[in-house]
Amino acid sequence: MTNQPYDGYDPYGQQPHTPQTPQGWPGQGHQQGYQQGQQGYQGYDDPYAAQQYTQQWQGQTWETQAQAPVSAQVTAAEETAYLPPQGYEPPAPGPASAAGYGPATVAGNARITDAQRARAEGRSPIIEPGMQPAALTALLGLLLAGAAALGTYALLVPLVVLQAVTAAGWFRLNGMWPARQGIALGFAGALAADAALLASDRSPSAILGTLGVWVLLALVLQLRSHADPDERMYGLMATVAASALAIVAGGYLAADADAVTVGAIAVAVAVLARALPLPTPASVVVALLAAAGGGAAAGSMTGLGTSGALLGAGAAGCALIGHRVAGYDYPSRFVHFTAGVALPLSAAAPVVYVLGRALV
Repeated sequence: MTNQPYDGYDPYGQQPHTPQTPQGWPGQGHQQGYQQGQQGYQGYDDPYAAQQYTQQWQGQTWETQAQAPVSAQVTAAEETAYLPPQGYEPPAPGPASAAGYGPATVAGNARITDAQRARAEGRSPIIEPGMQPAALTALLGLLLAGAAALGTYALLVPLVVLQAVTAAGWFRLNGMWPARQGIALGFAGALAADAALLASDRSPSAILGTLGVWVLLALVLQLRSHADPDERMYGLMATVAASALAIVAGGYLAADADAVTVGAIAVAVAVLARALPLPTPASVVVALLAAAGGGAAAGSMTGLGTSGALLGAGAAGCALIGHRVAGYDYPSRFVHFTAGVALPLSAAAPVVYVLGRALV
């Protein structure tokens, strides 16, 4: 077996044999190019020769100037890659920062919310919504009161907003998000109840009939689900409750216009008083008294008269229950601005209807 030289290098010390070709003959350049190409091809068959070729190459190319070797690139990637150790647990939450979150970490779980910190520290699961959601509740209540004075179809606009926020807030309060199907089903039930109320001249039986149909519909949809049995049960309960609250909020549409005005103003006053920085028992008493006073003032401007105080106190009592529910189980800020805004008004709707029919 004859060893072929490569680029003038002979490992055995022999000079390469090149056929002599007279100068100026045609095909001389083609023959030399063929010999060089043949030598290069045969040299790559030998791994040692290929290595020698790589070591003797002195030219600068784009690959040698701009690109690091593959092994260096892999080493750099391995050094910069982050692989958490086995059995790693995130550190316990530290003191709160100015933004309301825990200190940042380098472990991937950067910051935690106030609700997560309260749960980790074992504090009370009740977190009050605060003044900003209370202000939004008061604004929506005043819109309901003013629209009720204008007419039924004017009342329908803020009522639909209330029903939509109620359905979305209840699902988020139960930790189910996104739950587009359940939210859409609850909101659709509210719209169906509103349409039935308008078609039946605001008969309360429309609310009860829609509620029964929607409970059956939610049951059928959950039976068709392929989720685990526990998840289906949670989804069924959340869907039924969200639909019921959104449909029951339609009681404002069935109630007397004066009762809606008095009850909505009383709820607005009660929620604002409940958000004051007072101890919980004192805050509840102040909220009920303020709602009774607001109801009496609103009743004097409507046909209820002094009965507005009783209606206002009853609506405020249900509103405070809804306000309490919206603060349960370490809720997030989004829960406060959905369920915390809508539940006080939605919970007060049945009392506004019943007391309004009894007192007017």
